[in-house]
Amino acid sequence: MSESFTIDTATISLISPNISSNQVTQSTPMKLGILASGNGSNFEAIAQAIEDGYLNAQIQVLIYNNPAAKAPLRAANRGVEAVLLNHRKYNSREAFDEQIVRTLRDNDVEWVIMAGWMRLVTPVLIDAFPNRIINIHPSLLPSFKGINAIEQALQAGVKITGCTVHLVCLEVDSGPILIQAAIPVLPGDTPETLHARIQVQEHRILPQAIALAAQRQ
Repeated sequence: MSESFTIDTATISLISPNISSNQVTQSTPMKLGILASGNGSNFEAIAQAIEDGYLNAQIQVLIYNNPAAKAPLRAANRGVEAVLLNHRKYNSREAFDEQIVRTLRDNDVEWVIMAGWMRLVTPVLIDAFPNRIINIHPSLLPSFKGINAIEQALQAGVKITGCTVHLVCLEVDSGPILIQAAIPVLPGDTPETLHARIQVQEHRILPQAIALAAQRQ
């Protein structure tokens, strides 16, 4: 009698490059500044990776631009300083980024992590931290750049999507790719269900990408 089995396609993922923790161990702790606009789950993933000893880093400061964001609550639970910089109070994107740069430098930040940061950045920030700004995006770049990437993927009818961690340049959701994770789009997926599965992969690859970026310096 043959044995039957099923595969849980919701948990399948492909991560590239496929790296292990001993391949991304850096000797000097990275000093991170995290930018977040929302729930802060990627902040939590980074903090947990540090606590578990996987990522040799320390979070110097969390900057958030949305007064209703939950990210600062997560920071408080981790003993990390959280600074609200409300973009609505600045006359230009450049003025806003100037204050971000000042705050990051005041906190001795070396690497900037955009973990759900819903603001376009300007050369002011990019030039202050050249090749040291990391972003995570919920698609397999270069496909589906910009906002509503998950909705774009569903509308296009793709069968595979995922998330990408990359270095930031001036062009939106561009720059050298550090790592990607791919997952299947399931029949009946909604933006909410697909986002939840992509986010699982985001939490896996973002700490890996941060460590990988340090090794490339």
